[in-house]
Amino acid sequence: MPECQNCGEFVTEQYVRVFTPEGHDGPRVCPYCEDKLRDGADVREARSSRQ
Repeated sequence: MPECQNCGEFVTEQYVRVFTPEGHDGPRVCPYCEDKLRDGADVREARSSRQ
């Protein structure tokens, strides 16, 4: 099962297919990550709490 490389949470195959670059097994960040978020093709630190 795929998991987030940042927080280790389970992600679906569909999420991996859409948000993971070719040649990678899992996303670098997912919706469950509180400290990072996707910014286009990059990952950046969250500027505020994601609660």
